[in-house]
Amino acid sequence: MNDISKILLITDLDGTLLTKDKTISETDLEAINSFRKKGGLFSVATGRTIQAVKPYFDILKPVMPVILYNGAMIYDPKNKKIIRSEFLKSNAGDIIKDILERFPFAACEILKADGIYVVKNNEYEQKHIQVCNVTPVYCDIDDMECSGWLKVLFAMNPEKSDEVWNYVSGYKNSGDFVRSSAMFIEMLPENVSKGYALKKYRELAGLDSSYRIAAVGDYNNDIEMLEYADYGIAPANACDEVKKSACFISDKSCSENAVADAVKYIFTESFNS
Repeated sequence: MNDISKILLITDLDGTLLTKDKTISETDLEAINSFRKKGGLFSVATGRTIQAVKPYFDILKPVMPVILYNGAMIYDPKNKKIIRSEFLKSNAGDIIKDILERFPFAACEILKADGIYVVKNNEYEQKHIQVCNVTPVYCDIDDMECSGWLKVLFAMNPEKSDEVWNYVSGYKNSGDFVRSSAMFIEMLPENVSKGYALKKYRELAGLDSSYRIAAVGDYNNDIEMLEYADYGIAPANACDEVKKSACFISDKSCSENAVADAVKYIFTESFNS
């Protein structure tokens, strides 16, 4: 077995490390702790905000920087310090208005470092707020200055998401759109993704070419991260597009200890050869 201290394991949260009831299983936690005790480096890459990941940081106690807001921020949880941020352009507000006018069934929230700002609400947005377990600010978009916007999330009935996706895919030079679940479409700063952030992460953390990265994720917003990593890993519940980008597909879902299975894979001879 090669030196585990030269391996970074970075995992998505929702749909990957978190079970369906949004908890971390004891089996996954034990596997992560075992990996770290043997010298491995561990981190998280998620679309969640600083506030929405805090309960999991209390459990995982990460010492490495983490990727938040689907790549728009790299954050040091140990020192509670933002290392790097990318922001949407000043025309983001106009884009939001256009999308909400064309698709009145969609809800919208704007995410900044200090929290979530809901500018249009619906039942899917409320479910999202409940899952994130945060207290948002409800406001009108005209009352918000377009400054420090890390990303925008649109929430809708999954059956109507294709309609919105086909429309926003036509936007040029205004930001990058990505699907983060069946009911969520997000607008990120241009060229920003988890994959982009992981590349910057390698540079900022001083992980030279002797280090290898194993990334675990389940949805479209994880694809670029898996493709950039040396080893892309997908849980059994991952969507088909993600599985195509993975070199290892676990037969375990997020509720069946998929991350523990990923750790087991890392320890195999095939990974280290």
